Amino acid sequence: MAIRTVGVVGCGLMGAGIAETMARGQYNVIVREINAEVLQRGLERLQQSMATAVAREKMSQWDADAAWARIRGITDLEDMAECDLVIEAAVENLDLKREVFAALDRITPAHAILASNTSSLSIAAIAAATRPERRDKVIGMHFFNPVPVMKLVEIIRSVVTSDETFATIRDLSVGLGKEVVVAKDYPGFIVNLLLIPYLLDAVRALELGIASQEDIDKGIQLGLNHPMGPLTLLDFVGLDTTLFIADAMFAETGDARYAAPPLLRRMVSVGLNGRKVGRGFYEYGKK
Repeated sequence: MAIRTVGVVGCGLMGAGIAETMARGQYNVIVREINAEVLQRGLERLQQSMATAVAREKMSQWDADAAWARIRGITDLEDMAECDLVIEAAVENLDLKREVFAALDRITPAHAILASNTSSLSIAAIAAATRPERRDKVIGMHFFNPVPVMKLVEIIRSVVTSDETFATIRDLSVGLGKEVVVAKDYPGFIVNLLLIPYLLDAVRALELGIASQEDIDKGIQLGLNHPMGPLTLLDFVGLDTTLFIADAMFAETGDARYAAPPLLRRMVSVGLNGRKVGRGFYEYGKK
C-alpha cells in the first residue's frame, strides 16, 4: 500500500521526533496537539532538533528546510482525514489511546493504517476500539527516543493484524533507515519486557541502601559496559513514564517484577521525573 501522508497524534518528545523522522523520509506530515500553545512548543522542539542535526552536519540546511515544508501542525483531529497512516504518540494510558483510535477510525479513509507508539500496552485492546473491519489495519510501531537518532523500531502485531499491514509498516520503517524487530502482542514487547524489571531493581537497590546512586550506576556502566547506569537512564526516560509502563504491565500480568517500588512512586508524586524537569535521581539545573 502506498503511504504518502502520515499523521502523528501528539507533538511531545516522541511525537515531534516521529514527525521529524517522517518528514525527513519524504512523507507529508500532519501533526496534532490538543491546543495551539502545546502545538507551538512541539513544533519549536522539532525545529531545534533539525537545527542541531544541521549544526552537527548530519543533514544539510536544504534538507532541513524541505522537511520542515512537509510538516503541518493542527489542533483538530478531524484534519487527519487525508492520512494514509496515523501514528498515535499519546501518553501510556489505554483509555486515552482507545478514545483516539475510535475517533481516527471514524475520521480516516478505509485504507488508512492506524499505528500506536505504545511501549507496553496491548495492541489488540487498542484495536478493539475500532470497527471490526478496521482492526486488521491496527499495529504497534514503537520508536525510541530520540527518534531521529535511535535506529530501532519494534513492530507489534495483534492477533488480527493483517500480513499486508505488517509488510507495509515493515517496509516503511526500513525505508526510514530503521532496524526492525518484531514482537508478539505481549506486555512490554521485547525491550520493556526486559528493561523495566532491570530499572525497578536498580531503584530497589537504592531504596534498600545497598549502594549510592552513583555507585549503582558506575557498577553497571563499567562492570557491564553499558553506556549509562540504570538510574541515569531512568532520569533520561522519565520516572513518570517508567511508572506508567510498569503499572500497565503489572496490571495486565500480575508479575511482581513489574511492581513499582515505593521510592519510585513517591518521587513521581512530588514531580521528580528526571532530566525533563531538572531533577530525578540527579540534578540537571533549573528548567
